[in-house]
Amino acid sequence: MVQKILVANRGEIAVRVLRGIREAGFTAVAVFTPIDRGALHLSHADEAYPVDSYLNPDAILAAARRAGATALHPGYGFLSENADFAQLCADAGVLFIGPPASAIRSLGSKTAARDVAIAAGAPVVPGTDGPVTDIAEARRVASQIGYPVLIKAAAGGGGKGMRLVEKESELESALRDASSEAERSFRSGEVYIEKALIHPRHIEIQIFGDNHGHLIHLGERECSIQRRHQKVVEECPSPLVARNLPMRHAMGEAALKVARAAGYTNAGTAEFLVDADSNFYFLEMNTRLQVEHPVTELVTSVDLVHMQIEAAFGAELQRKQEDITWRGSAIQCRLYAEDPANQFFPSPGRIDRLRMPSGPGIRLDNGVYEGWTVPMDYDPLLAKLCVWAEDRPRAIARMARALGETEILGIANNVAFFRQLLQDPGFQSGQLHTGFLKTFAYTPDATLTESELEAAIAILASAEAPPATAAPTAIRSNWSRR
Repeated sequence: MVQKILVANRGEIAVRVLRGIREAGFTAVAVFTPIDRGALHLSHADEAYPVDSYLNPDAILAAARRAGATALHPGYGFLSENADFAQLCADAGVLFIGPPASAIRSLGSKTAARDVAIAAGAPVVPGTDGPVTDIAEARRVASQIGYPVLIKAAAGGGGKGMRLVEKESELESALRDASSEAERSFRSGEVYIEKALIHPRHIEIQIFGDNHGHLIHLGERECSIQRRHQKVVEECPSPLVARNLPMRHAMGEAALKVARAAGYTNAGTAEFLVDADSNFYFLEMNTRLQVEHPVTELVTSVDLVHMQIEAAFGAELQRKQEDITWRGSAIQCRLYAEDPANQFFPSPGRIDRLRMPSGPGIRLDNGVYEGWTVPMDYDPLLAKLCVWAEDRPRAIARMARALGETEILGIANNVAFFRQLLQDPGFQSGQLHTGFLKTFAYTPDATLTESELEAAIAILASAEAPPATAAPTAIRSNWSRR
């Protein structure tokens, strides 16, 4: 009997995982909230069921029972790093495609992960060993390690619940705001403090383990181009590591030490900060599939979603560490509905025109379509545009070509921002750090290309309202519709 796998997520990652499930020969099951009744991911599922929230474990498991799903893939965000949810799935007899609840508990909290890393002998950034409980303790710790410091949410990621504090007078309000945001985002207000490194690079290592004791790493990703601690451009390999290949081995071994200490299985990512002298420090472990996993797939020629499914169902890793090779260079740009000229403020609304690139070396992980209204209720990520080429300069040129073919009209977006970023000499030379965008001078260009102008005129001339989209309670997708 063909088994069913439910994807407890939405957007581009739901589309990506649903595709992988169907390729692996399983029945793909989606869930959707009332806001997402017309979402793209539903057209990639064999069945779909309503839930009130992607954060409601009971609703997600009820949908799995209704569908008869034997396994569940959490994607990223939402419940993907919730150890209690992973345990609930196990108790309900639903296979959780990810690490076990015990590993998520050990590493899902940044403070707990620091403890594991220290015990395993991995270098960490100086900071607190556990959550900070009051302002007096925060002042003592900050004074001891020295300003500037970072206040960070112990649970979750994506820059939420994080505040940079440069002097003591800012500490109390930053502690309060970070804790409040962490509570809203992750249902945990716990925060901790660590030393803020000046202009570090953010480099991460992809790891993978099966249920038979085998652990490997798949190399690094450079994630230093960020705004508000949120990554916007990722690449593999890192320009820094590509010039110093022993660093890949050293960082990979440090990541595997942490993973082994936690009894880790399935996909995970160890994140590191790297200082100006190329010293690296373990930051946290993301116990899930990362947003930026496509660049690793493009350079290593592996399919991480297929590997996740196979490992969850008990298969042994087919690749040993010596089998992993890295070829060429891959870059990913996160296309957001946001306004770069207005501090990247979210820009929900209707997509009136959508033209996406294609051709050699292009990969598009898309979550939207022309006529779709981007809701204000979720992260405004529209799609991930990825390119591969033989080396980094060619990858940059290919990405520039791909962005030149991209048109998104009706909402503010960051396509023009990326076009300018790729021309920056510092970016082209690989001189990257997490504060790069604070000094990057983006200049909005009000000039439309001829095709953009024609599209805008056609949209303005059309008075026809878009057809309403709705999904029934249970959907049987017709694959030919796509």
